[in-house]
Amino acid sequence: MELFWEYAKAFLVGGVICAIGQVLIDYTKLTPARILVIYVVTGVILGGLGLYQPLVDWAGGGASIPLTGWGNTIAKGTREAVAEKGIFGALSGGLTGSAAGVAAAIFFGFLIAVAFKPKNKED
Repeated sequence: MELFWEYAKAFLVGGVICAIGQVLIDYTKLTPARILVIYVVTGVILGGLGLYQPLVDWAGGGASIPLTGWGNTIAKGTREAVAEKGIFGALSGGLTGSAAGVAAAIFFGFLIAVAFKPKNKED
C-alpha cells in the first residue's frame, strides 16, 4: 500500500505541474517556449530559496522530472559549488549539477534522430 501512495503523490504533483502548463497554453498568449523557460526559472528560484526540495522529497519523480525539477537541480548544483569554490562556483555549479541530465538528453536525442531519420516538413 505504501508503494501505491508513493505513485499517487508523484502522479498528483506531476499532474498539477502539467495542468498549470496546459492552462498557461490555453488561456494566455505565452508560447510553449516561454512557458518552459518560466518553469525552469521557477525551479531555480524555488530551489535557491530551499522551497522546492521538500516537494521533491515528498513527491519524488512527480516533482523532480518536470522542468521545475531541472531548475531545482541547477540551483542545488550552484549552491554546492559556491559552498566549495566560493563565488567562482556560481559560474560552473549549475552546469556541473545538471551535466548528467543534459548529456543524457543529447545522447538519447541523437539515438532517436539516427533511428528514425528525421525529415524536413517540406519533404
